[in-house]
Amino acid sequence: MVALVTPMQADGGLDEQALAALIEFHAEQGTDAIVAVGTTGESATLDAAEHCHVIRRVVGLARARMPVIAGTGSNSTSEAIELTRCAREAGADACLLVTPYYNKPTQDGLFQHYKAVAEAVDIPQILYNVPGRTAVDMQSDTVERLAALPNIIGIKEATGDMARFGELRQRCGDFEIYSGDDATAMELMLAGGRGDISVTANVAPGAMHRMCAAAVDGDRAAASALNEGLLALHKALFVEANPIPVKWALHEMGLIGPGIRLPLTPLSEQHRETLRRVMREAGVL
Repeated sequence: MVALVTPMQADGGLDEQALAALIEFHAEQGTDAIVAVGTTGESATLDAAEHCHVIRRVVGLARARMPVIAGTGSNSTSEAIELTRCAREAGADACLLVTPYYNKPTQDGLFQHYKAVAEAVDIPQILYNVPGRTAVDMQSDTVERLAALPNIIGIKEATGDMARFGELRQRCGDFEIYSGDDATAMELMLAGGRGDISVTANVAPGAMHRMCAAAVDGDRAAASALNEGLLALHKALFVEANPIPVKWALHEMGLIGPGIRLPLTPLSEQHRETLRRVMREAGVL
């Protein structure tokens, strides 16, 4: 599943034409699902109207060829509910809700937050734990409590911690666990994870699809061979804060314009040749 970028004009305005082209690119390359307006989609700097508009556009452009998972998380519970309602009305297949960031809720606060959204909006919901960005880590006890709620179906676990994955598998049974860390995604899927919500899939969707399919099928040899060609790309796409490198890479590929919103800025000159080299080695440039 691709954590899709939000294409923007040089002035920061939404680029509708590039968005449509990206959806076609992913349909052709075998991407299994689109995750719209998550971290990689610059959700933090889209206003509510833009956020809902992008979800509606992606749902319309995908035209039932690929499921659409809408990023609807917020550090405001009421805003998360409104965005999740918007996604349901737009026809999204599920929602992805990041843990409330910056305000650092307690574990019970996290439970009550997600419970409130789940009870307010009847749509499948996926938790998203990424403590490196949010300054809050949703513990396994809390995930286990939330997994009992009928429309909370899974979690995107972006810690890269395989011990955490094992604990969640043991505690939560058939609960769907997705990787949010490309560098460790293969191992998580080989161990029983359901898939990868991927940054790398923006620029190498075909290879990522094949690697994920092999890993989910338990074919270590095939998955490892494919992942070997992606390892340097996984690393290079995080030389600066996501989505700075991946948007620059897509611009180099001619798929989107250069636009990115402040406070994010275009990739620093010092990293550009390294990323170009890695992209060439991966066969995407």
